[in-house]
Amino acid sequence: MKRDIRWYDYITTNIYWLSLTTISQTNGLVFPLLVQQFVGEETKGTFFGTLRLWTLMVALLAQAFMGMLSDRSTLRWGRRRPFIFAGTLVNLIFIVLIGFTADMEHMTGYWALFIIAILMQVSSNAAHGALQGLIPDLVPEERRGAFSGVKAVLEVPLPIILVALFVGPIIARGNIWGGLIIAMGVMLVSMLLTMLVPEQPLETTPKKLDWEPLVRLGLMTALFTAVILGVGEVVKLAGRWLEGLDALGLQIAVVGGAGVGAMVVAVALGVWASVRVCVGTQACERNPSFTWWVVNRLAFFVGTTNLSTFAVYFLQGRMGYAEEQAAGPASQMMMIVGIFILLSALPSGWLSDRVGHKRLAMVSGVIATLGTIVLLIVPNLTIIYIGGCLIGIATGFFFTSNWALGTSLVPKEEAGRYLGISNLAGAGAGAVGAYIGGPIADYFTVNAPSHAGLGYVILFAIYAVMFFFSILALTRVHTTEK
Repeated sequence: MKRDIRWYDYITTNIYWLSLTTISQTNGLVFPLLVQQFVGEETKGTFFGTLRLWTLMVALLAQAFMGMLSDRSTLRWGRRRPFIFAGTLVNLIFIVLIGFTADMEHMTGYWALFIIAILMQVSSNAAHGALQGLIPDLVPEERRGAFSGVKAVLEVPLPIILVALFVGPIIARGNIWGGLIIAMGVMLVSMLLTMLVPEQPLETTPKKLDWEPLVRLGLMTALFTAVILGVGEVVKLAGRWLEGLDALGLQIAVVGGAGVGAMVVAVALGVWASVRVCVGTQACERNPSFTWWVVNRLAFFVGTTNLSTFAVYFLQGRMGYAEEQAAGPASQMMMIVGIFILLSALPSGWLSDRVGHKRLAMVSGVIATLGTIVLLIVPNLTIIYIGGCLIGIATGFFFTSNWALGTSLVPKEEAGRYLGISNLAGAGAGAVGAYIGGPIADYFTVNAPSHAGLGYVILFAIYAVMFFFSILALTRVHTTEK
């Protein structure tokens, strides 16, 4: 900044994170309900998983590409603000279109929602990719910790609480439009406040665009998607092989086992191939711990991301809520998780420095595994919330300890290139857990209809196994910590 930092700069620089998470959390309630409305109970998991896979892969590419474009922008408003402004306006149009799809029926509605969701990822990430550059561009090194602290609060707990208190209850009463309008209002106000950031135009002519990083990212995304599609077909074949059998125990063992194996293979093989594309085979062989760190990160996020993704369907099956009614307790559960993420994240840096980054990441995996088991014990909302508390604590610990561990494993001179691969964990987790997990839940909905919610109980148990797998991956990470 070309002037002294003022108190409100902390807000204007970070406020747009509030809108991004608010929209994401709102879509997390609206999209499952619309997919269920369009395709029916028996295939909702499969179609929702397909939607998640392709939207997240588009998001991975769009965010990187838009970030590169904003880096080179010479517009009068500055490098970042024009992308945030334009991305928001287009995004608002797509959110309105999502509301109109609620009046559609069957596959026409689903494919309309699918196309809108894909396009929405492009507009959202036009703003998101640019937003990530505001703090590095404008804030001096000695103030970045304070600015990042405000960012963390606005990005996670506040929007989750906002959606739980205001959006979730409205959607639970069947008013999808009301929930979307609140989210749109938050996005519009956040964008207008972000326009107050004192950003200056880029004064130097940018260098020629280097397409190699984007090409590598495209290859990585294509490989990872191919792995997910391949192992997903194995799970579907296992389900078709068992069709017509009445042996519930055998069905659980085969389909559940296939689901666990598919997710483990997708995480391990997908990361192995993707890291080699991005940094090269020789670099991977010199530093195998980095690959296992990415595996640990992705496996853990497969659990946390998809427990949230399928919360609405899980509560419908486990607690017997009607379709929209599940949005209320689902948002409440996410609020509890968000609060405990915040509470545990505050001391996590201190703990990580004292017990060791690797050890605290392992403890996170143990607590998350136990938390998932707790919420599966009995169909009781209080017990489910207690499990959510444990998962929130584990996630808060993991965010800090895992990232600190990763920064110690990468070459200092190529830290940005290596740590950029961690984006694979963010988008890849939702794709792996939803695309593979959806058909598993649907299988039991069709073949064991008398056991309400069994499919999502098994699916959540698989996510518990993924938390445990994240611990096993850490045993292959070697550090100098004592």
